Amino acid sequence: MRKLLIMMVVLGVLAGACGGTATVTQEIRTITPAEAYKEIQADLGDAGFVLLDVRTPEEYGAGKLAGAENIDFYATDFRDKLSQLDKNDRYLIYCRTGSRSGKTLKIMRELGFTRVEDIGGGIVAWAQAGLPIVP
Repeated sequence: MRKLLIMMVVLGVLAGACGGTATVTQEIRTITPAEAYKEIQADLGDAGFVLLDVRTPEEYGAGKLAGAENIDFYATDFRDKLSQLDKNDRYLIYCRTGSRSGKTLKIMRELGFTRVEDIGGGIVAWAQAGLPIVP
C-alpha cells in the first residue's frame, strides 16, 4: 500500500512537470568589459542590437564606446525615453562605473525589456581593461 501511494505521488509530480506553460527567456544580467567587447564586435551592425550609454551628454561627449547611443540617466524624461525603445531589441548598457546602468537595468526589467546586459564597472572598468574609447 505504501509503495502504491509513493508511486502515485511520483506520477502526479511528473505529470504536473510535463504540463507547464512556455515562458519568455529573460537575459538580464551584468557582464564583464571583455565579454561586452566580444559582443559589440560580433553584433554592432545588427539592427536589433543597441549599445546604450546612460551617462550625461557631457560625459558622453568626452569619450564613449564606438556606436553607442546616449540617453541621460538624470534627464527628467529618462524613463519615458526608455519606454519608447523597442522591447524586442537587445541592449548592452553602460555608464561611468556601473551604478546608473545597474539602476537602468532594473528600470528596463520593470518596463518589460527581456534582453538587457549591463557592462559591470562601466566605462571606467572598460578603460582599465585597455579597451577602445572614441571621442
